[in-house]
Formats: sequence, C-alpha cells, structure tokens
Amino acid sequence: MLAPMHASERLITDFYTAFQKLDADGMAACYADDVAFSDPAFPDLRGDRARGMWRMLCKRAKDFELTFSDVTGDDAGGSAKWEARYLFSATGRKVHNVIDARFEIADGKIVRHVDTFDFWRWTRMALGPAGLLLGWTPMLKAKVQREAASNLDKFLAKG
Repeated sequence: MLAPMHASERLITDFYTAFQKLDADGMAACYADDVAFSDPAFPDLRGDRARGMWRMLCKRAKDFELTFSDVTGDDAGGSAKWEARYLFSATGRKVHNVIDARFEIADGKIVRHVDTFDFWRWTRMALGPAGLLLGWTPMLKAKVQREAASNLDKFLAKG
C-alpha cells in the first residue's frame, strides 16, 4: 500500500499539474503572496513578478510539453525534477530543458522556488551557434537575463 502523500508533495504536484495544462492561475494559487523565485534566466523575482513570469510563459508557450518526477516533500519544503520541451519564441528553435526544482513551503504555500538547469546546454538549444560559442560566458547570461526582464516588464505593463 502506498504511503499517503505529504501536503508539500501534493502542493508541488498541483503546481506542475497546472503547468502541464498551461494554467498560470492554478500555478499562482500555489504561491504565497510574497514568493521568491529564481532561475538562471530570472534570477530574482518576487510576488507578482514571479506569478507574472509564469503567466507570460504559459501564454506564449508553443509546442509545449512538460513532465515532472521525483517529487518529495516534508514540513519545510520539497523538490522535483521537471522537463520542458517547447519552441523558444525568440528564435523558433526547439528546446528540451531539464530542471531541478527546490521549494520552501510555509502555511500551505510555496514561499521560495529555485530552479536550476545547465544554462550553457539551454543556450545551445535556444540560441544555436551563438549559444554554443558564448553560452558559457557571464556576458551572454547577463544579456539573456536583461532580455527576460524586459520581456516580463512589457508583458506586465499590458496587464
């Protein structure tokens, strides 16, 4: 008989199940009001900007497929592995990103979410030759972060 799922595991599973459906509102419902999110492209998002990033990504997703596994959870948080396959909108190139996620959870909501992935691997897929040659450099990483922040600012300004 399977052990019952911890509430943190259920919350993380709900988050990724919503993401599979591109349900940004369902994802946002898993986050605390002042959630902190970080990944290599969006290194420091808080609250509405973190929720807005998922809304933007869900709205713009093309040829999108998500799988997740290895969900763990306890009273303090949890973790998961997830993979996204999609067309990167800026270049139209196919991407298969493999991500490790860590969560801090309090009062039944995600308060901190950190995604890690191989940025150079991602740039090689998303950007092609430029990513292959420069994807490992801090210069290209900073450029991607600036463009990601600018795209998020424009998306949020449209409401």
